[in-house]
Amino acid sequence: MPSNSKHNVEGLRQGLRDLGYVEGRNYVLDFRWGEGRNDRLVDLAAELVRANVNVIVTAGEPAIGAAKQATTSIPVVMGAVGDPVGAKFAVSLARPGGNIAGVSNLAVEMTGKWLELLREMVPRLSYVAVLWSPANPTHHAFWKEAQSAARKLGIKALGVEFSGPDDFERGFTTMAVERIDGLLVLPDPVTGSNRVRLAELMAKRRLPGIALFRESAEAGFLLSYGISAFNNHRRAATYVDRILKGAKPGDLPIEQGTKFELIINLKTAKALGLSIPQSLLIRADELIE
Repeated sequence: MPSNSKHNVEGLRQGLRDLGYVEGRNYVLDFRWGEGRNDRLVDLAAELVRANVNVIVTAGEPAIGAAKQATTSIPVVMGAVGDPVGAKFAVSLARPGGNIAGVSNLAVEMTGKWLELLREMVPRLSYVAVLWSPANPTHHAFWKEAQSAARKLGIKALGVEFSGPDDFERGFTTMAVERIDGLLVLPDPVTGSNRVRLAELMAKRRLPGIALFRESAEAGFLLSYGISAFNNHRRAATYVDRILKGAKPGDLPIEQGTKFELIINLKTAKALGLSIPQSLLIRADELIE
């Protein structure tokens, strides 16, 4: 299991246990991993369709999009998605229609909060880079929100595009030339699977970074802030349960996650010579030492 999916799988399993399911007795998990390669997702989704699974559970716009492309009949449950309506996975949050339902992580709406937190941690922040992929349908909304939020904070924003991990070195070279002093890494299977490498590139250039999921802070990012992936996937289990009992995905309202986590990496802060404001220390759900 890829480490960036650990909390997703643990949350789903816990949610199913809470509902009385016993793995190996009345359900089986059949895994497929893209391992950070979005170009593999359509083929992997097609494999699951050929296996005639009862439900596909997945997370992130590229994987959900691949499942949508692969089937219109097998129910798809989303464990995390930034903007399900904007990505055209649902007609509306209240009544999604089609074969897709699940839980949103409200990520697009949090873009401004990420920049605010980074500014709070790095008072000198004046020029921030946003690492994003034009191939990810939600990233366009992220980038638009980031530009708006940066203007309100009085800082400049630079979009740094990637299509795969081979683009990261070039992107960080651009950031060095531009003298970027902060980085927002948008959620995507590529950035998630390469978060350790991204953390190393940030450390090499003494660049503070923020991302959505706690795994990024654990890998060495300065901080992470967002919906709990574990909790979201535990809630996704209730959709699986209802669908297996006969509910139609298109009739199940999309939930919005409610449990947020702020994780600060103290080792990274020390290496960058940053003093963490007491207000953030009090609000943090976890401090990595």
